[in-house]
Amino acid sequence: MAEDGIILAGRGLTKRFGGLVAVRDVNLEVQRGEILGLIGPNGAGKSTLFRLIAGIMKPSEGSVAFNGRDISGLRSSAICRRGVVATHQIVRPFRALSVLDNVMVGAFYGRTPRPSRSRARDIAFEMLEFCGLAERAGSPARSLTLSGQKRLEIARALATSPEILLLDEVLAGLNPTETDRTLELVRAINARGITIVIVEHNLRAIRGACSRLAVLDEGRKIAEGSPDDVLADPKVVTAYLGTAHA
Repeated sequence: MAEDGIILAGRGLTKRFGGLVAVRDVNLEVQRGEILGLIGPNGAGKSTLFRLIAGIMKPSEGSVAFNGRDISGLRSSAICRRGVVATHQIVRPFRALSVLDNVMVGAFYGRTPRPSRSRARDIAFEMLEFCGLAERAGSPARSLTLSGQKRLEIARALATSPEILLLDEVLAGLNPTETDRTLELVRAINARGITIVIVEHNLRAIRGACSRLAVLDEGRKIAEGSPDDVLADPKVVTAYLGTAHA
C-alpha cells in the first residue's frame, strides 16, 4: 500500500520529433510506495515518457519533479544518483563482462557515495542473490537467457539503490513461468520500499500487481485509476483492447 505523498510528478510533458508529437501534455503523479502500471497500444508514447522521466531525453515542454525538486534539466546519470533509475526495453548488458561485474557497475554509479571495490562486490552479490542469479555471478553476461538478462538488468538497477524503479516491458518475450517469477520479483522489490512504474502490454500479468494503471494513446493520457476501472473504461477498450475486455 502506498504511503501518503507524491514521490514523482510530470507536468505538461510533451516530446516532439520534428512534426511528430510522441508525448502530448501528459500529467502523471506517482505515489510513494506504489506499483503504477503504464499501458497503451504500440506507439502510444510509453517508452518516450519513461525516457523523459529518467533524463535519457529532454522534454520539449513540461517538467518532472522528484521528491518535490525539478529534475527536468539533469542528465540521466545525475537523476540516477538522486534515486530514479530505468531498465531498458531491449536489454543492454555489458556482454563481455561477467554477471557480477555488470551489477558492480550499478553499485559504482548509484545513489550512495562511490563504494570501494570490495563493498561494490558485496552489493552486487546481494542483488544477484535477491534476483536469483547468484550462481551465475562468474558467467559472462552474454551466456544468460533472455529471462536471465532481464533479471540482470533489474539487479544492476537495484545496485544503484533507487527510490523509484522504472521497468520498461520487463515481461516481454518471457514464457508464463518466467513471467510469474518476474512478477514475484517485482512484488518483492516493492516490498523493500521501492516505488515502481512498469510499462507492459501483458495486461493479465500486471493487473493483479499494480495498484493503479495509467493509459496513453497517441501520446495523450486518456485514463487513470484502479485496474478494474481503467480496463472497463470505453476509451481504453477502444484504444487498446479492441472490442473485448482483457
